[in-house]
Amino acid sequence: MPARFAALHHRRTGALLLPRVRLCTSFLSRGRGLMFRRALHPGEAIVLDERRDSRAATAIHMFFVPFPIAAVWINAAGQVVDKALALPWRLFYGPRAPARYILETEPAFLDRIAITDEVDFVAAE
Repeated sequence: MPARFAALHHRRTGALLLPRVRLCTSFLSRGRGLMFRRALHPGEAIVLDERRDSRAATAIHMFFVPFPIAAVWINAAGQVVDKALALPWRLFYGPRAPARYILETEPAFLDRIAITDEVDFVAAE
């Protein structure tokens, strides 16, 4: 069984960006995402794994998510291809380049990551 959690590291510096990211790999977990939650806990993050790079499959909506989040799109090679502050109840956010992963976490994370940064998910339990 694959790990349910991973740590996110910056590839070049090795810096730990997020110590515990919940991996959403099933259809149901990806579909639910952060919907129907009241808030994120400090340091909480999820990553939706769409299994292949795509622009259409990695678009998100913010229906039933009543708080802002950082949305960070990462391709299969581990490169950050886009990022956005996703606001509650908005219809559509999509990456400007194909991505495999959508990282969703606290808005402050946007200041810690840049487009073209390369990251690695390291399995953790």
